[in-house]
Amino acid sequence: MATGMRDFTEILIRQRVISADQLAEAAQMARASGVKVGDALVRLGYASSEDVMRAIAQEHGLDFVNLNEVVIPPSVVELVPESVARENAILPMAVEDDGALRVIMSDPTDLDTRDKLRFILNKNVEIALAPRENIVDAINRHYGQTEGESADSMLQEFTDTAIDFTETVETTDTAAEVIDETSAPIVRLVQLVISEAVTLRASDIHIEPFEDRVRVRYRIDGVLVERDAAPRRLLGAILSRIKILAKIDIAERRRPQDGRIKVSLGEKELDLRVSVLPTNHGQSVVMRLLDKDSIKVGLRQLGLSEDDFRAFTQLIRRPNGIILVTGPTGSGKTTTLYAALNDLNRPDRKIITAEDPVEYYLPGINQVEVRHSIGLDFARIIRSMLRQAPNVILVGEMRDSETAEMGIQASLTGHLVFSTLHTNDAPGAVTRMVDMGVPAYLVASSVIAIMAQRLVRVVCTKCKQPYMPKDAVLEAAGIRREVAEKANFARGKGCGYCQRSGYRGRIGIYELLLMRSKIREMAFKGSSTQDLRKVAVAQGMKTLYQDGIMKAMKGITTIEEVFRVAKRTGED
Repeated sequence: MATGMRDFTEILIRQRVISADQLAEAAQMARASGVKVGDALVRLGYASSEDVMRAIAQEHGLDFVNLNEVVIPPSVVELVPESVARENAILPMAVEDDGALRVIMSDPTDLDTRDKLRFILNKNVEIALAPRENIVDAINRHYGQTEGESADSMLQEFTDTAIDFTETVETTDTAAEVIDETSAPIVRLVQLVISEAVTLRASDIHIEPFEDRVRVRYRIDGVLVERDAAPRRLLGAILSRIKILAKIDIAERRRPQDGRIKVSLGEKELDLRVSVLPTNHGQSVVMRLLDKDSIKVGLRQLGLSEDDFRAFTQLIRRPNGIILVTGPTGSGKTTTLYAALNDLNRPDRKIITAEDPVEYYLPGINQVEVRHSIGLDFARIIRSMLRQAPNVILVGEMRDSETAEMGIQASLTGHLVFSTLHTNDAPGAVTRMVDMGVPAYLVASSVIAIMAQRLVRVVCTKCKQPYMPKDAVLEAAGIRREVAEKANFARGKGCGYCQRSGYRGRIGIYELLLMRSKIREMAFKGSSTQDLRKVAVAQGMKTLYQDGIMKAMKGITTIEEVFRVAKRTGED
């Protein structure tokens, strides 16, 4: 064993991954803390776990496997039970021509596990190597989708058993009868659907009833992906389970309902916002996953270009005025506003928010939830807020003229006000407020900036490769061939890390309209959105589309993604 250790470290030194001094330091640490030399090298940051594992594979004459690049067929994954894979941190990879099973491990010297697998599977076992943490990730990925205790396999179980579970749902209103017959499996199934959504980084779960099935879809990076279809007869039991968790009246089937579920998954504390809507085939449910970590985003990470970042940072330091963030639902407005509030959240500032509902709880900020049932609406909250002498106010949404005028009054009396509006672009927000009935002179004098935004998917960093878009695409995007040749277009070819989509994560594209004197004058006169846009672009505003194309040319996203969320205008 000792000579083996020396061998793989010699390979690392020969490849100039580490120096002899670094090896000596790692060996000392390994002796002191009882870890392996390879692990010590990784902990000290002298080599990556991939470097170490490659060298060990070379030493033992075995293959090294990059788990982000290999595709393992479900039929092979099914050969090893999930419990065995997890317990031994191994993953089946392929069946060889002679019937032997090739298995990915992290320790080639672990003969006990090899023997155990040979015994359990009744097959010859061949070994390939990968770092342990990569194997664990891959187990989560593959078993989450195929075998073992996954939502798919449970649904298969239900589909295979023809017992009619929930005929009672049409005839009875009592919770006990609806859920009792399938209690344990349904409880597990709902839990698995939620945990699978978290593993896949979904932002919401859609459970939709149709005539012959119940469709389950996850929204991942803003795009809906169909995962499972449950038998129609499970609808009642699934609905009842979700309603019980969300503390919603399970006997009510004709009205829309809202609720909240708190879920703990491992280390994570999650909040789910539940919305139930009656459709002609039964009640449809959407569960929005609110992950506290997702709003711990600094202004830097939002994806603002250097100019926009500088301008926005200066804007939020202003003592008074209104800053509006606009865009459709799910375009990241809340994240942007919370990033700004987190930046401003200092002991010498008082910040109050009025939200409907409060989605995330921010330490050090006074958050008030709108309650229409007792007449506590935005306008009333703002009126009371001002008596609390805040420096910064966030109004969840300017829905009507009363809310807008109250926000404007607050900004004119020396407060910095943040709010959102549902418009397609930044110049449209000015005309929208005037359309709502707010006098044009008030809009012109109080709004200091409007930022429109969308979210585009980011090209997966693990399988990213350069490419040149076709001439037709470049022409449609308005990019000249000579400009395109100097750009760094990229796309993902699809790997395990991004679930074969080629994208992982999202970033914002922005359009920041600063209310300079000329635009104020036009707003006061009631100019059209088109005229405001022309002048704003002439003054240096980058449109959403231009910002998106610049990110595509840097290889952050793709032209197709920009087309999906933003359209070219006459000024682009």
